[in-house]
Amino acid sequence: MVSAAEQLASNLNFGVFAKATDLKKRIWFTLGALVVYRLGTWIPLPGVDPHILGELFKQNGGGILGMFDMLAGGALHRMTIFALNIMPYITASIIIQLMTSVVPSLESMKKEGESGRKKINQYTRYLTLVIATAQAYGMAVGLESMHGPAGSAVFMDSHLLFRFSAVCTLVGGTLFLMWLGEQITARGIGQGTSLIIMAGIVAELPAAIGSTLELGRTGALPVLLILGILAMVVAVIAFIVFLERAQRRIIVQYPKRQVGNKMYGGEASHLPLKVNTSGVIPPIFASSILLMPATVAQLAAQGGPDWLVAASSLIGHGQPLYIALYVALIVFFAFFYTSIVFNPVDTADNMKKYGGFIPGYRPGKATADFLDYVLTRLTVIGAAYLAALSVLPEILISKFSLPFYFGGTSLLIVVSVTMDTVAQIQSHLLAHQYEGLIKKARLRSSRR
Repeated sequence: MVSAAEQLASNLNFGVFAKATDLKKRIWFTLGALVVYRLGTWIPLPGVDPHILGELFKQNGGGILGMFDMLAGGALHRMTIFALNIMPYITASIIIQLMTSVVPSLESMKKEGESGRKKINQYTRYLTLVIATAQAYGMAVGLESMHGPAGSAVFMDSHLLFRFSAVCTLVGGTLFLMWLGEQITARGIGQGTSLIIMAGIVAELPAAIGSTLELGRTGALPVLLILGILAMVVAVIAFIVFLERAQRRIIVQYPKRQVGNKMYGGEASHLPLKVNTSGVIPPIFASSILLMPATVAQLAAQGGPDWLVAASSLIGHGQPLYIALYVALIVFFAFFYTSIVFNPVDTADNMKKYGGFIPGYRPGKATADFLDYVLTRLTVIGAAYLAALSVLPEILISKFSLPFYFGGTSLLIVVSVTMDTVAQIQSHLLAHQYEGLIKKARLRSSRR
């Protein structure tokens, strides 16, 4: 039998969208914020010669720098005020979430509700400032060690002035993006941080397609290989949509109860457990941890000691050490973030409180153990899916020197964020329809 929510969803059309004024305001705000972000990716960093830096990036951009530039939306190779992007904020969020599970005071603060969440967010902002300052200083030092083809320096000012201006500008750009992402989440549609990363990937995608077609025109890549890559991209997108929508539904039974002369309950519901509960978070977290140290090492390796050159080559894109660390971090964050999103003990206690139970399992500990058993096996599948999706296309990219925008990580971010944003738009439209039905019912009752 079709539910009322499904009936409303089937009736969604452009007429309903045109009447949802609040939703349109949110969408316009989100689009305006993303336009501001894209404009910032073209404002150059003061004191940097863009021509020399562009030549150096062409020579060294195929490694870890290219991956970081993909997540930064092209802001790195242009060395703009948003060159660090939102990655310091993501790294700070990772550290705070890890500390929340370890430090008792932060764990108790998390359980305080809205006030505790505000305090944790404030600590995350402070840590973002510290991480962004350290990363900006490392990037400024790395730029100073880089020289153009004729031995000319990348920066045009004195060492001290350049470091001060670069650190202030890069840190300010990161803090502005952090604020912009929070504003999108609160006043727009979708998750602000993820949308900023997705906007950078989508904006640079046409240039990546053009460069790939240019490789085919010049004969650097066979035409059949390009067609095979396009077919692989379509297959990967379909695979992502299938796995992101896949879920295990656990039947939950509620007993009948009598309130006055009426009987309530006795219905069977289901508890949906997604195969990939953690979503797009593990690849983003893993990339943010791996990319910045590797980027600073690769920048500092220009004319540096031999051991630094060897270290930057070991963690280069497509290298075995980089792939092993990438997979390990993805698996770790898949389990860690799933444990944060879904707690089997709390879920079992809530089911017991409202009289719900899973057929064949006693309420309480037995139910929690069963949920943990199912969730662990689903997370294993989800972590393997994320690792394969993130690593296998990257190997092909390192072998054939294709743009990073065709990799599994970029496709996963774009598809997952798009699906989440569309789901939020649909939920707003459903809420608008419910409000319309309630208003009509009130009008009818007042007329009567």
